[in-house]
Amino acid sequence: MNMSQNHQETALPRCPGCEEPLEQGDLFCGACGYDLSAAPAPAPDRPTVALVTPGPAPAAAAPSGVRHDGPDAADDFEPAAPGAAAPDPRTVREPAPAAAAGGKVCVACRAGRVDGDGYCENCGHAQPRERDHMEQELGAVAAVSDRGLRHHRNEDSFAVSTTALPDGSAAVVAIVCDGVSSASRPDEASAAAASTASECLLESLPRGTHPQQAMHEAIVAASESVNRLAQQPGQERDQHRHQNAPACTLVGAVVANGLLVVGWIGDSRVYWVPEDRSAAPARLTEDDSWAAQMVATGLMNEAEAYADERAHAITGWLGADAYELEPHTASFKPDRPGLVVVCTDGLWNYAESAAEMAAAVPEDAYRRPLHGAQVLVGHALDGGGHDNVTVALLPFAVSPQGAGSA
Repeated sequence: MNMSQNHQETALPRCPGCEEPLEQGDLFCGACGYDLSAAPAPAPDRPTVALVTPGPAPAAAAPSGVRHDGPDAADDFEPAAPGAAAPDPRTVREPAPAAAAGGKVCVACRAGRVDGDGYCENCGHAQPRERDHMEQELGAVAAVSDRGLRHHRNEDSFAVSTTALPDGSAAVVAIVCDGVSSASRPDEASAAAASTASECLLESLPRGTHPQQAMHEAIVAASESVNRLAQQPGQERDQHRHQNAPACTLVGAVVANGLLVVGWIGDSRVYWVPEDRSAAPARLTEDDSWAAQMVATGLMNEAEAYADERAHAITGWLGADAYELEPHTASFKPDRPGLVVVCTDGLWNYAESAAEMAAAVPEDAYRRPLHGAQVLVGHALDGGGHDNVTVALLPFAVSPQGAGSA
């Protein structure tokens, strides 16, 4: 899809929170409830985009076939200045006393009660969706997903689970997916991929399938589930979005039998942070992206590539319009306890290197993974929250006889 297909800007002003058109004199956005009286100047967005052209592009040429979400999609990524983070328009922490006894309070007028359909009975404004912020903890794994401060909905999804291997030992699973923002129904794509991959792993691991093979099969199954969305009748709720096939990225981790297995397609990542912070952290995945391709071919160094406006164009994804599916998997055998960080670029944009990610992970995250995930999401929001943010944390324990690496 070329640049000429981007939808045109309308003459109406748009909400800073969700970009819906506003009427003259509106005090709150009718779509998301954003308080327009305190609206900050809009900042450039950083959606996930897909590069349809499979081969490396010349360093000085604009890539053809790049999916864009709008005229600002290729703007340089700039974290907010210290002390100038945008206000979070999604929730009101303290309900108005007059309506507190009557149920959930409207985030717009702060006085009306919210009805069963999600609208305020006083001012009629739609309320934030439950998917805007999600948390889950299963003891050995925890995950948090947040809409961020600039997107109008959360297009990320995750699935965390535990199961038992044939020998009775535990296996822990985390899957994180990032919907491609320029595609149709990216939120549905990420949800379908995450749930399908998790279900596939929960079926194959107890049967004795090697975790690395199980991860490969799970990514293939997730791809098929996203492909099926394209075959369904159009369900697109956003009429401004182009009708590209639903698409998303996927990254996952399995901790089982002293092994750490990762699998991915796209630019979501896995990091390793040893519990002993004097040991070196590591990034365990390589992006399917324009920037990674430039580095791999020697056309740019890493700093140059990731500073380029095309850096986040992805070259691999799940979806009916993707090229031949090539899931990546890798298996590791850590020789010490540590923390596995599975995340979308909404987090690693603010902690890109392994050292930066390790510095952002709180010291007690190995023992308190949910708290650690909450802190990491907060780190991204404090940095500007330009994208949806999702992170799962899996503590990795080493048995006394376990040593060495593979």
